[in-house]
Amino acid sequence: MTSTLIAASDSMDSALVIGLGLLFAIIALIVLVAKLMVVGNPSEMLIISGRGTREQQGYRTLIGGRTLVIPLIEKVSKLSLRNMQVGLEVKAQAGGGTMIPITVTGVANVKVSSEPRLRGNAIERFLDQPLAEMQLVARETLEGGLRAVIGKMTPEEIVEDRDKFVATVMNEVSDDFSKLGLLIDSVNVQNVHDQDEYLESIARKASAEVRSTARKFEAGQKSDAVIKEVEADALARQAQAMRDAEAKTAEAGSLQKAEQARLSAEKAIAEADNALRVRKAELAREASLIEAERNKAEAQAEQARLQATDVARANAARDVSRAKAEGDAASILEEGKARALAIEQIGVAIQKHPDALKVMLVEMMPSVVREMAKTIANVNLGDVTVIDGGDGRAISGAAMGRARMLSESLATLEGVLGVDLRQLMQSIAGNLTGKEKETVQPASDTPAEKRS
Repeated sequence: MTSTLIAASDSMDSALVIGLGLLFAIIALIVLVAKLMVVGNPSEMLIISGRGTREQQGYRTLIGGRTLVIPLIEKVSKLSLRNMQVGLEVKAQAGGGTMIPITVTGVANVKVSSEPRLRGNAIERFLDQPLAEMQLVARETLEGGLRAVIGKMTPEEIVEDRDKFVATVMNEVSDDFSKLGLLIDSVNVQNVHDQDEYLESIARKASAEVRSTARKFEAGQKSDAVIKEVEADALARQAQAMRDAEAKTAEAGSLQKAEQARLSAEKAIAEADNALRVRKAELAREASLIEAERNKAEAQAEQARLQATDVARANAARDVSRAKAEGDAASILEEGKARALAIEQIGVAIQKHPDALKVMLVEMMPSVVREMAKTIANVNLGDVTVIDGGDGRAISGAAMGRARMLSESLATLEGVLGVDLRQLMQSIAGNLTGKEKETVQPASDTPAEKRS
């Protein structure tokens, strides 16, 4: 048994060691993977360099993913793909034979391209370079394109068609930005002006032409509006007349429908009143029937309650009587058993000591005599008139009547008990005298022996 427990303990220890080893290995593997893995954000491009690729570039790129990097062999660099705002301000002479110097200000949004065919150009030119360097290159490239476009377009074209101007600028610099690995999201021209106020005069002329055209258009619109107003007025009056006629017809129909509805409503109200009165009568009759039934049910319930109360009282009285009878019977039974036991014990004592009965009778005599005396004392003869012949016999007879009654009662008691009370007393007295003589000690006895 002991060897089995030791073997089980050894196996448990081995399993625990193996489990701890596996847990440690898993934790170490997780830590190692966390150290070796890099995760890229969608707004940046990771450049992992140090190993060759199939394209023979010597680096690989990652956008918004994760990859494992071998320490000491590979290096991770980052290029942001967020927009960069580049401020623009170009002074150049407009083309079209005008040779008017103008100034164009604006802002462009530029970013590193994420296209696989262009990202290599940005990596080669801007990797590990500060952001200001990239913004400087982008601004100079855009400003060069702006100068080239301004020299090809007249001031009127630049001012009147901004969209064409911006599209021409972006088309002009797209090749240069592709070589840089950059992408133009938007170009916004904020202001175009010149020092000779040529553009303002053009604007005033254009504004005057616009106002003249507007006035002509407004005059034509007013005449057309007057004609249309007259026509509309005529049409409105005609339509109003038609609406009035339709309204009158509709009003007449509405009045007729209203009268019919009123009559129908009055009829429905009368029918509802009749139905209501009938229903009230039915409800009153049902209520009277329900009241009668309720009174009847209450009377029956009261009668049932009284009957239940009487029955409960009778049952309670019966239970009390039964309990009392059972208690009395038990008391009588116990008393009889006690008397029987006492009589049995007295009989045994009398058999052992025949004189015990006599002693008992003697002890009972005082109480018997008292009871007999009570009976004699309770005899009330009323008012008795004793007529004496002069010799006193009548008076003495009357005085001795009660004593005679007592004597006769004692004689009757001796006859009933079968005991001579006088002889019994003498016998008891003799016995007591003999016992006293026997207890007397000789004169030579010591006081101590007499006391004993």
